Amino acid sequence: MLEKTKSAYKQWVILHRNLPQTERLGLGSKIDLLMLDLLELLRKTTYTPLNKKIALLESAMDKIDSLRFFVQLLWELQLMSNNQYSNLGSEIENIGKMIGGWKKSIIKKLP
Repeated sequence: MLEKTKSAYKQWVILHRNLPQTERLGLGSKIDLLMLDLLELLRKTTYTPLNKKIALLESAMDKIDSLRFFVQLLWELQLMSNNQYSNLGSEIENIGKMIGGWKKSIIKKLP
């Protein structure tokens, strides 16, 4: 999952570079920070004891929800193409599904 998120971030970096300066420093920076926070949360979750993983995964799911919103806003402002939105949006969606599945598997393992 961490690799999938890194891949999505690499896609985002290319898009971010091509945004106009005002949007790059505003909305672009917000999305960039959310992506980096998500990467950090998933890295932490990997090495955290089982009983503490759920809280980190819930935080990661919050980041995913925010990412969905801000990426959609970027697209609505026509700052990314339909193809770019489709590719990045599906990556974010898949990461969200993987996080949800990871959370469910942990809940089953806990007493």
